[in-house]
Amino acid sequence: MILRNIYFYISIKVRNIPDRTSIHDRQAEADGSRFGDWEMDLIIGKGQKSAILTLCERSKNYLLMARLPEGKNPEKVADMAIRLLFPYRKNGLTIKKDNGTEFACHKKIAKALGTTVYFADSYASWQKGAIENENKLIRQYIPKGTDFRELSDEFIKEIQYKINRRPREKLNFSTPKKEFFKFIS
Repeated sequence: MILRNIYFYISIKVRNIPDRTSIHDRQAEADGSRFGDWEMDLIIGKGQKSAILTLCERSKNYLLMARLPEGKNPEKVADMAIRLLFPYRKNGLTIKKDNGTEFACHKKIAKALGTTVYFADSYASWQKGAIENENKLIRQYIPKGTDFRELSDEFIKEIQYKINRRPREKLNFSTPKKEFFKFIS
C-alpha cells in the first residue's frame, strides 16, 4: 500500500510538468567532464515564501545564484535562470534539474538560451550532485529557517563570490572562478 502511494505521488508530480526530457535521454558527453553542462536547483526559505535559485557549471563548479523574493513561481524562476545564464549562452549545452513544479517553464529557458533542459529522476538527488554540493556550501552562510526576503542581493552575491573563490581538489586546487573564466576567454 505504501509503495503504491509513493508511486502515485511520484507520477502525479512528474505529470505536472509537460514535455519533460528525461536525464536518460541526454548524450553521454554530458557527464560533467565537458564545459557547458549546468545543474539548477532552488533553496527554499522559511515558510516556503522565498527562494534562492542556484546554478552550477559541472566541469568547473562555478556557481551562479540569485534571490527569488516571490518564492517558487515558475515564471519568475525561468526569468531569473535566463537572466543569470544569458551571458554564457554560447557555452551552455545542457541544463539538468529536478521535477519540482517551480521548473514548469523549462521550455521558455531552453528557447531563450538555445539549450536542452533535462529532468533528473524523481527523488534521485545524486543525479545532480554538483548543485546539491553547492547548496550545502551555501547553507554554511545561510542556515535553514532563514527568510530570504530579509537578505540583500549584495549579501547573496558576496556568498557566490566566496564560494567561487574556494580552491577545489577537483580543479587541482585552483578556484572555480579562475577555471571558469579561463575557459570562457
